[in-house]
Parts: sequence; structure tokens; C-alpha cells
Amino acid sequence: MKKHKIIISGGGTGGHIFPALAIAKELEKKHKGIDFLFVGASNRMEMQKVPAYGYNIIGLWISGFQRKFTVRNLFFPLKLILSLFHSIYIIKKFNPDLVIGTGGYASGPILFVASKLKIPCIIQEQNSYPGITNRLLGNRVDKICVAYDNMQRYFPEEKIIVTGNPIRQNILNFDKKNCDVNDFKFKNKSITVLVVGGSLGAESINQVIEKNLKIFEQKKINIIWQTGKTYYDANVNFIKANKYKNLMVLDFVKNMSDAYSSADIIISRAGAIAISELCFIAKPLILVPSPNVAENHQYKNAQSLVNKNAALLVKDNEANCKLVNVLIELCDNKDLQIELKKNIKNLAISDASEKIATIALNLIKK
Repeated sequence: MKKHKIIISGGGTGGHIFPALAIAKELEKKHKGIDFLFVGASNRMEMQKVPAYGYNIIGLWISGFQRKFTVRNLFFPLKLILSLFHSIYIIKKFNPDLVIGTGGYASGPILFVASKLKIPCIIQEQNSYPGITNRLLGNRVDKICVAYDNMQRYFPEEKIIVTGNPIRQNILNFDKKNCDVNDFKFKNKSITVLVVGGSLGAESINQVIEKNLKIFEQKKINIIWQTGKTYYDANVNFIKANKYKNLMVLDFVKNMSDAYSSADIIISRAGAIAISELCFIAKPLILVPSPNVAENHQYKNAQSLVNKNAALLVKDNEANCKLVNVLIELCDNKDLQIELKKNIKNLAISDASEKIATIALNLIKK
């Protein structure tokens, strides 16, 4: 069997990194001996996450263009030019059979160069509203794997394949009955709420949780709280002094499958990959979309679930006054919990990685 070489580029947040890793793992299952090279953005979380999974990664000096004026924007043209030249060097040296982009700053230069050199390219677009980089690249790549219908508004229809979003293997192995043997077991049998503000944390959600810890204790609500590293480091003394028996605080949940198992209700940002995993988990869900994303795409992701009565939505700027009340009402409403679970389960797609891997290998064979 011929050994293939594949570059996978994506990063900046877990929502771009975890799909890239899931696709790589599935490709390894389907074709033994693939030589992978990941390309990310220097000083972003992929530079640590990807090697931890056993893959090599190269970082580009690239960052996003801010929609408001910042000093960082002055460096953007220089970073882009240097990243394009670096991408040429990487591709010439590695000589890939295929390049896959899962989003993030680094995927733009590497996909652009690969397409110019006539190397087969795939975009994996997670969101219901694609970012400007993927929209610009849509005409250049060979296939565009998407998670939502009606994406022909943004991409050439003949290139679009609806695959769903890749889900991490440990999430696919999720066991709803495993909550008594994991690290997130509370001594009491009260309702447990998992709070995840994305891999980088969410300031508005963190502030609400911190401000209402006494209320959660009074209401006998257990809280598993992923704060994100920035908040955790800034409040480490408060966290270490935690005297609440109904509270677990972590900067990042490494075993998310166990955390999902223990949770009765989940509060989350509305990143596309998070939503795809949460559909598979099928727990009652409150979404607080981040406002700090391109084209407000998290709100649009969340609204797609709300329209199907599969989740509740609290706007970020209303979290301070509404989130706790919405949570408590949901905790007290068993019928609504059952309805949300049933509806969100109907939206789950578990074989996206397999579909994308098949598309990738077929492109290489052409």
C-alpha cells in the first residue's frame, strides 16, 4: 500500500484543532502508514495539543485581522506575506498528496499555496456561517465538507458535501452510564451542571458562575466549571480556597467524556464543534454564544438548535441578568429537560470523520 503524505492545517481554538485530529485518526484507520504534517499558528494552543497526540507540527507567524483598528493589524500584511513564503517552503519540502484545512489563521496561507501548486485541497467548514478566509478559498479548493444545509450561498454548490462535524474519539466512546466511576462524581445525588466556556474560557459565563456560587449551594446544584486558563491563572487563590462541596473548578477538562457523563445539564458557548459533540451527548443544553467571533457565527449556530427546540439560548450581554434564572428554571422543569434531550439527539451525526477521510482518500486516488 502506497504511503501518502497529508498536511492538515487548523488551530487557534479547540474548535479547529479537535476536528483536525479526529480526521487524522480516521485516516490512519483507513490507510496504514500515512505521513502527517500539521501546520498551525505559532504561539497558539495547537503547538502544544498536536504534539501531545503524536503528530509533528510547524508554526506559521500569522494572526487574524481584527475588525477594529489595533496595532496588531499593522503587522498583518507582513505576517501574511511571510506565511505565504513559509507555506511554499513547507509544501515544496514535504511534497504532500493532499492538504486539509479545518479553519484558523494558518489554514489560509497553506491552502492558498497548495491550490496554486495544483495539490488537491479540502476545506472542513464547521459553522453555519463560514469565515471570510474559507469563503475566499472556496473557489480554489476541490471539496468543501460542511455541517449545515444551504451552504451554497457561500460556496460553489458542486464542491459541497454535507458530512457533519468530526467528533473526538473519546466523545464517541461516551458512556451515559459511566458517571459513577469517573473523576467528576459528587457525594450528593443532586443535579449536576457542567459549565464550559470553550477551550479559551468565557468571561461573561465565568463572572456569572463566580457571583452565584452561594445560590448554587443553596439550591443544591453541583457545578463542574471549566474556566479556561486565563481566568484560572488570574483567580488561582480564589479557586484554591474553594470551600464549596458542590463545586469542581478546572482550567481545562482533559477527560470531557467523563464530565459529560456526570452532567445532567450543560452550559456552553456555541462553537460549531462543541454543538456537534453536544448533539451526540444529548443532554439539556443552555447556549451562551460568544460575541467575539466573525460574523456573529456562534449566535447563528445556536439559533439553528433553538429553532428545532433542541437548546435554550441566553445572549452574552444578557448572561449577567438571565443565565442563572434560566438554569434554575430548567433544573426544576423535568418535562423540558426530556424534550430538549429528545430533540437534540435527533440532530447528532457520529460518522463525519469517516465521511471526510473517505473523501480525502478518493481525492488522492484521482
